[in-house]
Amino acid sequence: MTRELLLWGVLALLSKAPVAMAPLALVFLSRESPAGYTLGAGLASAYVVGEVVGAPLLGARLGRGAMRRRLSAGLTVGALAFCALPFAIAAPTPVPIGLAFLAGAAPAACPGGIRAMLTRLVPEDSVTRALSIETTLTQITWASAPALVVLLALRVHAGAPLVVGAILAATAAILLFRLPETEEPEPADRPTAPITRTLLSGWPVYLTSAASMAMLATAELVLPALLESQRISVGWSGPLLAGFALASAAGALCYGSRTWPGSLRVQSLVLLVLTAGCLVLITVLPGPVGIAFGLLLAGVFQSGVMVTRNLSLRERLPAHAHAAAYSVMYAVGGLGYGLAASLSAVALEKGSPSAAILGGVAITLVITAVSAMAESRSPTD
Repeated sequence: MTRELLLWGVLALLSKAPVAMAPLALVFLSRESPAGYTLGAGLASAYVVGEVVGAPLLGARLGRGAMRRRLSAGLTVGALAFCALPFAIAAPTPVPIGLAFLAGAAPAACPGGIRAMLTRLVPEDSVTRALSIETTLTQITWASAPALVVLLALRVHAGAPLVVGAILAATAAILLFRLPETEEPEPADRPTAPITRTLLSGWPVYLTSAASMAMLATAELVLPALLESQRISVGWSGPLLAGFALASAAGALCYGSRTWPGSLRVQSLVLLVLTAGCLVLITVLPGPVGIAFGLLLAGVFQSGVMVTRNLSLRERLPAHAHAAAYSVMYAVGGLGYGLAASLSAVALEKGSPSAAILGGVAITLVITAVSAMAESRSPTD
């Protein structure tokens, strides 16, 4: 634990918090407007689409040098868009929609870039522990962000969460320059493939990310309906999802604390299947205690998937492509989340919440099988 790593931890929290706060903050911003929750859903969707579009486009430029400057610029533009949204909510709908898209797109390469900076700040034998700690920070942030948004929106002002997010992003943009530039250029003694081709070679690992996020979407979005179907108060949704996130944080620390048997590919696939099995449990175990048991176990295994997929991508691709590849994986994960969310909505219309969860698990297992076959047939770099 060095001064640089402590500074990186602060930077990671500051940059992750606005992302975790944004969707719910946009919903609260619009709830008192004439369009109400409909506009809020549109803004949240525009934000996520911005992330999915911006992550691969901007992330691919991170391997070309000046990573700190590029990440700082993205955070700054995102902060300005966050800050402008509360003032633009009364404007014609395309204006806040465009700002929400910009707020998601501009800093979308930051998760991948900041992760790449972390792996270059630590010795090679500490990378697994470092990525485990990063996953822990991510889960803690996502567990606490909704409560912070609700508190600020209801006690201060509907636009307060976005203003706080803007301040956090702007602070992160400044702190980036306190860390050393950590670019790793490609070796000069061998020909290099175009960055696009290099990034595409990691597609089996990206599929694993999509499968993981599909499970997360299934757990988050169907849980309220599942609780209602069992005549349990939907108020349990918040504590249960917070417990899921905290269990993920604990699971990440556990994974990084020791060496586990098997290759990274095998570990990732086993953990994905275990997470899927735990989600099946919440459809059959009765009451909030049974659902909590399944979700907590799922959270522990889910965090292992997050760490192993990052390590797998790092193992598969050359060093100069890591930051861009992490950004592409972030975007593909968002697509997996969105696909599962859409299919869950259709399943809830046509069937029961349990059927929607089982459908999400089935999608996850299919994606996992495709990824497993692809990785088994292609050598790593």
